[in-house]
Formats: sequence, structure tokens, C-alpha cells
Amino acid sequence: MNRILDFRAGVLQAYPDVYTPDALKVLEALAPLNRDRREVMAARTARRLERIRGRRGIAFLDPNTLVPRTNIRVKDARDGNFDGSDIPPDLQRQWIQGTGPATKPHAPARVGLRNVAYALLSGADGWMFDGEDALGQVATMSLDNQRNLKLAFARDPLFLEVAEQVAGEMNGWAQGFFGRAIVDDWRAQLDFTTRIFRARGLHLDDRHVRERGGTGFSASIVDIVLYVVNNYRQLRSEGRSIVLYLPKIQTGEDAALWNEMLLTLEKQLGLPHGTIKCYVLVEQIEECFQLMEIRAALGLHFVGYNTGRWDYINSVSDARSWDLEFINPNIDAITMTYGYMRVYEDRVRRAVNTPDRSGRFALWQGGMEPNIPVGSREGVEAGMRRAVAGGEREQREGASGKWVAHWKMVHIVRPVWERAGEANQLGRAFPPLSYSERDAAGLTLLEPAPRTVRGARDLLSVALQYGNAFGQGFQAAALKPADFFGNDDVLYLMEDMATGEIRLSILWEWIHKQAAFTADDPESGVKSGDVLTMPLFERLLDEEYAKLERAGNRDVHDDSKRTTLPIAREIATHYIRSAAKPPWYIDLLNLNLNLDDLETARKRIALYIESFAKHGTRITENLDFDRPLAESSR
Repeated sequence: MNRILDFRAGVLQAYPDVYTPDALKVLEALAPLNRDRREVMAARTARRLERIRGRRGIAFLDPNTLVPRTNIRVKDARDGNFDGSDIPPDLQRQWIQGTGPATKPHAPARVGLRNVAYALLSGADGWMFDGEDALGQVATMSLDNQRNLKLAFARDPLFLEVAEQVAGEMNGWAQGFFGRAIVDDWRAQLDFTTRIFRARGLHLDDRHVRERGGTGFSASIVDIVLYVVNNYRQLRSEGRSIVLYLPKIQTGEDAALWNEMLLTLEKQLGLPHGTIKCYVLVEQIEECFQLMEIRAALGLHFVGYNTGRWDYINSVSDARSWDLEFINPNIDAITMTYGYMRVYEDRVRRAVNTPDRSGRFALWQGGMEPNIPVGSREGVEAGMRRAVAGGEREQREGASGKWVAHWKMVHIVRPVWERAGEANQLGRAFPPLSYSERDAAGLTLLEPAPRTVRGARDLLSVALQYGNAFGQGFQAAALKPADFFGNDDVLYLMEDMATGEIRLSILWEWIHKQAAFTADDPESGVKSGDVLTMPLFERLLDEEYAKLERAGNRDVHDDSKRTTLPIAREIATHYIRSAAKPPWYIDLLNLNLNLDDLETARKRIALYIESFAKHGTRITENLDFDRPLAESSR
């Protein structure tokens, strides 16, 4: 029996192929770093609360100090005076990276493996198999995700059987859409795509592992150990890199802790320092104040940054929650060319094109394309034009590739980089990063844009739908506002956890800062200049919720309308009403996973809100840890 860690009853017996003896040994070796992780996360929360109380923004670090948890001087990090990583051959060209999990809710391996087959047959240069924002956490989905990846990478006969079937289905779709097949030789095609895994962030606890005594245990540690230990031999035998995406990093200190975790993992497996390569998602505003510090702290492991949208917008809103003058417009106005988003992207491209002491640069992977080519002919054509235009813009700006959220988008967007012809854009010349007060101000730059009742309705509708989808296990879901259900000219967008975070974050901002609308709304009687009051919010909530109750099973599963949908409403309502802005929407969702009872949900939500308001303490552990697996699954 493991001396340090506790496992939920039944998981070791149900997943011996995932919790292998080697994996358990390495988990125990990394377990002491969980205490460091908890300390770093407590410091993160304390910084946030201090900024709110002091009504001050984020600042750049003193150049003469050390990056915390390292011996690297901040100035040296900014000047590139550190050893970075070479870009391995299988990451040199990453024009399109697809994203998505390797399983489905409550699905046997045969069904979940279809996700992996679509990914590896898609023609994407890389595929980020998600363990975080797009992976549901109901029941044992996180373990099914790991199991399926291990089966697929080892070319288990079951996976090959599934892949052959999926290839035929993909070609059937492609013949209708492109007039040609997209998979010529399905067995050969399986070799094309670089395998990448996104672990959960440092702020999250695992649902099936905890420290002996009841303390929550790092989901990040669990994810990287299970993925790397179970797959590193297979990957290396095929000449592939071991590649991770690291999410929700905020500081050089966070990055240094990740680096310690990776170094310990490599040491346990006898791998040379720097064998594991990682991209870092830039999805937190504080990150943009320490881009070079993060890159230096990760050293030989770091290969590039990725620029996302929703998570980053949420982090800006959260960081300025104390500032009554900072109020976001409608979410559809906050594109990558809007104010603070434009500044953020520019800082990232400057950071990756700053050479290290040996002249090495890093990669910039562009953000997510969420469109799905399913709808009316006119709707699909318009959506695809937007998608291609977005890819063209990022390519012009210096990105070496971008993300897509669905395999059908790979062959639509990839030609943007094929036409450009270069494997990557490493080392393009951009002005060096600077660290002035003007630079800091630019990272929260607002520009004139609409703020409307229609925008509030859209925020509400999608936030409710997302919370409901999460409760059903669909942490990645195709969504659009309820008023467009049945309108095939408006495409569904593939949304993950970030979409829920940002929509509630902006609604909280509008309510608590008394945001003024910029246009009349005849339907509600709101005039330009009126503010979003709590009574108006509750009226809109009732109306949007009623639309979801009436919706067909395609848009809102009928079996959710008396189970997880009411819980999603309860979470949204408490979040918006809370005077102290909750730091993570996902905390409230996680507390209520595998739960259908509204009264229990109310108690858990109230407990979380009260705990954070009074003590600045997040409740992140699995409150159902002691329940057997069968009882915790619907």
C-alpha cells in the first residue's frame, strides 16, 4: 500500500493499466512537491486579494531580484541570458494543432477511442489531447482519457479496428464537403501527427488521489506522471518527443515549480534533463508581466507559447475586478485585435523571438478556431471565411501555426500555412520587450465597443448551457445562444471550460460595476445609458433559463433539465450575487460533479462562497472522495 497517498476505493483495481507499479512509484516520488504546490497557490490567492484590497494593478518584477524558486536574475531572464531548448524535429512544423479529449462521458474504450482516431487521422501536425479544460471530470473520465491514449499509442488491436472505421467515416464527410478523400492510407496516416498532452493546472486537485490524511493532491502531478510514465517508452521508440502543454501559469515561480516537477519525473525515469518538452498557454494576464521569466525558469523544457482568447479575457477581468472604471464590452467585440488582447499577443511574439544565450528562439502557436463546419450552406461559408481570415492574420503577425477545436477544421485552415511554405517563423524580427508603466497600462487597454442587452443575454445563455454540459460530462461542447437554436446560419462553436469562466466573469463585472448599456433594447425597455441592475439580471435569467427548458434534446439534453441544469443556474446565480468575486468558476462546478440533488448543491455552493469571502480559501478537494465509484456515477 502506498505510504503517502490515498486512492479512491476501487480505482486501483479498475485501472491497473493506468495506475501501474511504475506510475505509483513515480507518483510517490513527486508527492512531496504537492506541499510546494499548495504554498505557491496560497501565495497566488494572497497576491490577488492584496491587489483587490489595495486597488492596484499587476506590476513588472524588479529586474535586480531573482525569479522565485530559481537562481536566475530577472534582468538575465529578460536579456535571454539563460539556456533554452532546441526545437525537436517533430515540433519544427506545427501549422495546425487540433485539441480535444481522448474519451467521452460514461463511454467504454471502443467509443472513447474514436476521439483519438479522429485526432490522429485528421491531418493535423499536432494534436493536444486534453486532460484539462476540454476533458469532462465526471466519474472516471480522467482515467479513461489516460487509458485510451495508452491503447492508441501502442496500436492496440481495438484501436486499429476503430481507426479503420473512423477513416471511412471521415472520408465520407470529406467527399461531400471537399469532393475528395482526406485519408489515403489510414495506417500510414496514424504516424503523421505529433502527440501532445495538456495536464490540468496547478490550481486543481485530482478527484481520485489525495494525500493520506485527506489533503487534496495536485491534478498536475497526477496527469504528467500517468501520461509520461505510461507512454514515454512507446513515444521514444518511435523517435517522437514527449510534449506537454502547461496551463494556467501566472508567474516565473509557477513555471519554476513545473520545472522541478519535470526534472523529478525525468530523474525517476532515467531520462536526460530536458527530454520532456512543453508549450505554455498564455491565458493569464500576470503571465504577460513575466513572459521571459517563465521561459527562463522552464529552461531546457520550454519550446513555445500559445495565445488563447477566453481564458485570457477572464484573467484580465478578474485582475481588474477592483477597478470600477474597467468594464468589458460584449464578448464578441473582444477579438484578438481588440485593445488589451492586441497588446498581449504582441508581447508574446516579442518574447518568443528574443534569443537565449545560444541564439535559440521559441515557437508561437496561435489561438483557437472554435468554428465547426456544420450548418446551412451560407452559415458554413461565412464561418469558414472568418476562420481562414483569422488564420491568415495570425500567420502575418508571426505565428508558426494555430489551434482548431474540431478535426473537420484541419484541412480548411492548414492551407494558410501551406501557402506560406515555411515550417515555422522562428526568429522573425520584432522590437525587444520593454517594461515601462505604459507597457503595463497597455495590458488592460479598453477601446470603445458595444455593451448591449443582447450581449448580456448571450453571456447568460451560454454560461448556463456550459455549466449544464460540464455537469453532464461534456466539458467540451458545441454551444450557441438559445435564440439561435434551430438557425443553421449561426454555427455552433466548440467551447470548453474557459467559455463558462469568461461569461460569468463579464456578467459579474457588469452587475457589480453598474455597467451602462450603449444601445436601446425595445424588447426589455432598456435605454442607452441604463445599467444592468440585479432585478434586470434576474429577469433576463428567468427568460433565458425558460428558453433552455423549452429547447430540444439536441441543444439541451432532456435528461439534464431536472438534474444538472438547475444546478448550473444555482451556481451562476450565486457567482453573480457574490460581493467577493469567486476566483474560479470551475471550483463551483467541480464541487457539484456527479450530483443531481439541488439542495446538496446549494449547500456546497454556499459553503464555497462563504469560505472564500471570509477566509480567502478555495475548496478544491473532491467532497465525494470517500464514496465508492459506483455511487458517485449517475
